[in-house]
Amino acid sequence: MSKGVLAILGSGETAPGMTKIHRSLFEGIDAEIKAVNLDTAYGFQENVPQMTEKLADYFLTSLHVMVKPLHFSSYEDSDELSRAIFKQEVREANYVFAGPGSPSYAINQWLPLHFAEDLSAVLAKGGTLCFSSAAAATIGTFSPPVYEIYKVGAAPYWNPGLDLLSEFGLSCVVIPHFNNAEGGNYDTSCCYLGLRRLKLMEEELPADIRILGVDEHTALIIDLEADSLRVLGRSNGFWRRGDEVVVLENGSTTPLSELRSQQFNSARSPRSPEEQTTTSSEQLAQRILEGASDAVESLAQLVRRSEAGGEGRIDPSTLIEGVLAAREKARAQGQYELADDLRDALVKASIDVHDGPTGSTWSL
Repeated sequence: MSKGVLAILGSGETAPGMTKIHRSLFEGIDAEIKAVNLDTAYGFQENVPQMTEKLADYFLTSLHVMVKPLHFSSYEDSDELSRAIFKQEVREANYVFAGPGSPSYAINQWLPLHFAEDLSAVLAKGGTLCFSSAAAATIGTFSPPVYEIYKVGAAPYWNPGLDLLSEFGLSCVVIPHFNNAEGGNYDTSCCYLGLRRLKLMEEELPADIRILGVDEHTALIIDLEADSLRVLGRSNGFWRRGDEVVVLENGSTTPLSELRSQQFNSARSPRSPEEQTTTSSEQLAQRILEGASDAVESLAQLVRRSEAGGEGRIDPSTLIEGVLAAREKARAQGQYELADDLRDALVKASIDVHDGPTGSTWSL
């Protein structure tokens, strides 16, 4: 029985707000860290070396962890020996990271490699898999061909997936970038597929297959020994099929048994955009003061209201000054990680912090 940790990131794998999540994953490894980065998902791109270097620099600079790059960009162009070496090196690691690129390309290289067996072996010995963005979309029973549908215009269909989650009794597909809004006036949610196309694709799935959605800059941490799923980061996860939607709320922990059985204690549909904007400024301020899981997002909403003016406006100055004061206190006490987190929270809320010889100043 697997006993490791599977972390599914919706996006933002190297964003400042995700550093804390990577750190907690590393801290959960009770051995010398042997971390590797898989370049397969972006192996078709012309900038593979630059992408690999960027990821390695992030882990070294932000987390002080050396991540070994494992190159495997093409099953067809590799020989039997190089495939065997790649599989062995993955199995010997206890932190396996894979991220951006193309789900379809990754699947085409990994399936003939029987790669799910190697990933399962890492979990079986208590290791951690951290799959983000495109790589996250490969680990379900089926995988969405994002580029083919979104960019090329193919009719909606599914590719086979690694089916890694079925080992834990979760029959589902994984859709990262679930709340993407880059399209502006057209729908790019559901990993750029849009909700309309996702519903069409849902109709093609076997009746027992669900969709596990994960918002951007959000992590679903599946602890296989605890048999639970925890939601961390900026937003939420979703367990859905058609009109039946359960929100896996930020900061919550759900037993996997509930997902397997489709029994939920607090099942509800996501709030509409209108409902999400009716939260009062006082409630937002209280969340920040209490250190709630969505404190950063609450601070961002307050800042936006201060810029826009009108009903619901609040002057964020007092709150920002309070955060800066807490940061200065943390630095004075040598709590540099906490100080960095507080600064990151302000930066993510579109507040520029300027450190000077006489203290810190800020501006929107």
